Parts: sequence; structure tokens; C-alpha cells
Amino acid sequence: MGAGPDGVPRCAWALSAPDYLGYHDTEWGAAVRGTSQLYERIVLEGFQSGLSWITVLRKRPAFRTAFSGFDPAAVATYDEDDVSRLLADRGIIRHRGKIEAAIGNARAVLALDEDLTELVWSFAPPPRPRPASLAQVPARTPESTALADTLRRRGLRFVGPTTAYALMQACGLVDDHLAGCSVVPRPVGSP
Repeated sequence: MGAGPDGVPRCAWALSAPDYLGYHDTEWGAAVRGTSQLYERIVLEGFQSGLSWITVLRKRPAFRTAFSGFDPAAVATYDEDDVSRLLADRGIIRHRGKIEAAIGNARAVLALDEDLTELVWSFAPPPRPRPASLAQVPARTPESTALADTLRRRGLRFVGPTTAYALMQACGLVDDHLAGCSVVPRPVGSP
């Protein structure tokens, strides 16, 4: 826990870069609903795998442009020419496997027999007290493992249990703001 430039207490990780501060205060842990919004988070968390989140966060505007605003219906139509275009795009992370997974994940999302919001949120655990320290924040949970298994069975890739837990944190399924953090997660998007 630390105080931001305004003296307000926040999770210490949010104070390491200005980009993190804004993300922490306005987005991380807020309830995300909606197919495009959740698809975006799934793609970005997949691209983050093995990298620092700040790298993805700083490239997010370019990702949105490169991936048609994260409209799964648009991305599902991408072909090998689009893969080549994305591999040449210096604004994003140029990893063939992750690019191909993002395209395949759009197709898998469209093929779901249920709403992506309902599917993802069905794995939200009961509320629990905020962790006292980063050491108490798990990298994965039984719920994230189950979510990852379900998403993979439905054809999504780059969605292991740790990535699924990061998705749960980012999208408000769990509140991992530390005890004493001033941020109160709020609902975002449609109910």
C-alpha cells in the first residue's frame, strides 16, 4: 500500500508508472460485461502472457485499431493476409501464436451456445475480504482453473488458469485491491 501523488492510498503496484495509476483507479477491478469488452480483455490478457502488463497497457490503443475495436465478428473474418498485416504492425506485440489465437478466439466466442458475459461471470467466486498484501493475492484459484478449462473446451487459446485469474481481477469478478486501497470497484457496462 502506498499513497499516490494526491496522497490517496492505493495498491503499491499502481504507483510504479503513471499508466498504471489511471488503469488502477478507473478500470482494474471494475465489473466488465459485454461480448466485445470481455473479448478485448481475453485477447489482451493472452498477449500479456510472459510479458509485463505495462507493455500491453501502453499498446492498447494500437491493439484496438489493429483488431477492429475488438469486435469478434470482424476479427473472426481475418485471414492470412490479416495475420501478415498484424505481424508487421509495430504498435502491437507481434507474436504469431498470440495473433492466431486472438483470431481463433473471436471465432470461438461467436460459436458459443451462451452469452460470453454469462459464461465468464458464472465463475465469479463469492466475495471475500480484500487481501492485506500482495503476498496474499493468488496467481490462480479453483475458479480460474475451472474458467480456463471451460474456455479451452470451448475452443479458446492462451487462457490458462493464471491468465484466467488475471482476467477475473481485471474484469471485477474478484476484488484484489489491497485492504486500505481507496478504489471502490464499480459496475461497468450493461447489467
